[in-house]
Amino acid sequence: MTIYPFIIHLGPLEITGYGLMLMVAFLMGGWLIARQLRELDLREEYAADMVAAAVIGGIVGAKLWYVALTGDPGALFSRGGLVWYGGFVGGALAVVANGWRLRVPLRWTMQLAAPALAAAYALGRVGCFLVNDDYGGPTNLPWGVKFPQGSPPSTAANLQAFRVSVPANTDPTTVLAVHPTQLYEVAAMLVAFAILWVLRKRGKPVGWLFGVYLIFAGVERFLVEILRAKDDRLLGPFTIAQLTSAILVVIGIVLTLVWRSGFSPAPGSYLETGKSTPASRT
Repeated sequence: MTIYPFIIHLGPLEITGYGLMLMVAFLMGGWLIARQLRELDLREEYAADMVAAAVIGGIVGAKLWYVALTGDPGALFSRGGLVWYGGFVGGALAVVANGWRLRVPLRWTMQLAAPALAAAYALGRVGCFLVNDDYGGPTNLPWGVKFPQGSPPSTAANLQAFRVSVPANTDPTTVLAVHPTQLYEVAAMLVAFAILWVLRKRGKPVGWLFGVYLIFAGVERFLVEILRAKDDRLLGPFTIAQLTSAILVVIGIVLTLVWRSGFSPAPGSYLETGKSTPASRT
């Protein structure tokens, strides 16, 4: 199967599939957070606060991470160069800072974010597929995908530049079928979201759910990196993303163990300001 980038041209304006799905991901994340707040009878406006902080911090963090990896400061002003882990760290710091500003307990912010992050990540990876980016190594499986206009195209030469083995004597310009690792991640994180969405009502202390999310996210990314076409491998076959994933899993395990029982902090005055009174619910 051959896939080409999804691009819409509106005069001088170019809209990519990634840009569209990134917008959908943030909107979906905000909707899921707002729904949780509504279920808990808390201030729904905090969802918009979290999303706004995540958008700004995420884009800045993703760009800075990419510049740190490539050593190319000019990438700050390009349309590409958005690294997920950089976006995760930058977005997380911005959301935490905003929560601190509003005096929302950190554990409440983490709890609300967990399912939304899984769903938003899955949608974001759909965007990667639509712009033919972040694919895997060569494969003969029936669902292998060719990206002749990918970022970069899945040619033998480009795959070899990623230090990926290609069949011997392959013409460097040949477009090879590769693992659609973007779609593998979509499927994995949709399953993670479904589980997290159910677990949110299991009565565990506030914040515990975020630890579960970190475990899911870390394991999923660690495994998919085995198939990814990457050139940032260190310590043998392992990538920087796998090292980061392992750290997230460890943090997630610690959080789930520490917060598996005990008390939950109060939501705080900002979130409770949005509570409806008995009269307003009639």
